[in-house]
Amino acid sequence: MSKSPLDRPIFRKLGETADRLGVEAYVVGGYVRDYFLHRPCTDIDVVVVGSGIELAQTIAEQVHTKVSVFKSFGTAMLRCDGWEVEFVGARKESYRSDSRKPIVENGTLEDDQLRRDFTINAMAFCLNQDRFGELVDPFDGMADLEKCLIRTPCDPDITFSDDPLRMIRAVRFATQLGFDIDDSTFDAIERNAQRLTIVSKERIVTELNKIMMSEVPSIGWVLFERSGLLKYVLPQLAALKGVERRAGKAHKDNFVHTMRVLDNISRNSDNLWLRWSALLHDIAKSQTKAFDPIQGWTFHGHEFLGAKMIASIFRYMKLPLNEHMKYVQKMVLLHMRPIALTQEEITDSAIRRLLFEAGDDIDDLMKLCSADITSGIDEKVKRYLENFEEVKRRMAEVEEKDRVRNFQPPISGDYIMQTYGVAPCRELGLIKTAIKDAILEGTISNEFEPARQMMERLAAEYGWTKK
Repeated sequence: MSKSPLDRPIFRKLGETADRLGVEAYVVGGYVRDYFLHRPCTDIDVVVVGSGIELAQTIAEQVHTKVSVFKSFGTAMLRCDGWEVEFVGARKESYRSDSRKPIVENGTLEDDQLRRDFTINAMAFCLNQDRFGELVDPFDGMADLEKCLIRTPCDPDITFSDDPLRMIRAVRFATQLGFDIDDSTFDAIERNAQRLTIVSKERIVTELNKIMMSEVPSIGWVLFERSGLLKYVLPQLAALKGVERRAGKAHKDNFVHTMRVLDNISRNSDNLWLRWSALLHDIAKSQTKAFDPIQGWTFHGHEFLGAKMIASIFRYMKLPLNEHMKYVQKMVLLHMRPIALTQEEITDSAIRRLLFEAGDDIDDLMKLCSADITSGIDEKVKRYLENFEEVKRRMAEVEEKDRVRNFQPPISGDYIMQTYGVAPCRELGLIKTAIKDAILEGTISNEFEPARQMMERLAAEYGWTKK
């Protein structure tokens, strides 16, 4: 922690300029909270009892930087000395029950603090010179920081009804900071959970990604489940919760298992999309669950159905429908394959096919599969992990020998067409597929001459002759 929360030149500059303009100015919210939590912060939110835009424009002229003004919101933003500074006039807000658009009026500092989401985000440092650095904390945010507590400044039902995203933010801060949610605040989340339906998916997913990138992301998802928010955030995940017993046989709670896998992967990777893959790897288990008197509970094909579900889930949640979605689809589709290799004789052919299908994502896939090995029996986990190490060793051998990761067969379609003077056709595709499969099966080596000889044999079967 620095000697003073406001020891950077930017703060003196803000205070002196506010004094010249005759307005009160305060640093509020995240910067104040993070100062006391010893967390890095590069964003400064400044509340002005008066015109925030005027203060921003005056500062911008002094430091010769551009200012972005958003008149309809009464806000402005500029960058200075490595800081991103946002200015807003103190205001109070009121809401209609069917809308997220507030009725905004000018207000006092306390009005502005009262409209904020949580007490730990409502604290402010005064910037004016006569009170420079004074902490203004009308709702005991410091006490809540010391108690590691998330609590709303006013009636939580009003806070969450006004802006239901704050329920997601409560969970996000609890997850990121390792705080508890105050009992009355949590009860209000349960009562208001349905209000989340009026919030845009884009705003929700921004918070979800912050939860996913936290140290222990399962905290957030468990809070979603406990509070009733999960069925509005990701209903397919909510469907995994619970254990069913039949004929004395029970399956594991797939929601609990998913949380373990998510935390396992998060200890070993900060790849956001690998973490999403962990969260969604068993997403189809509720739809593929079946009971067999001999086998017990089965989830046959859940990886195939799960991969198909990813596009609709990403579309519903407004996650990106691009290469990130395709990556998650691949991870979900293939997540059973390496584990299956530990339960059977490992053939070079099976390893070649896995390397070919996973391509450059094979290392991430192996991390996911290692994370997926969970059990309450330590000896069982140890045995699976030892078998898994053998699979990885064999994969390295095959990759070194056959170079099949992302391989392109040495005979291309263009080469076949030029050799025999044929146009694209069904037979051409069959020859290319047969050569690829032969290489993956180990029937021929991944080299030009064996592939060319096989091409000639197959072409002769179709009656093709060279040009």
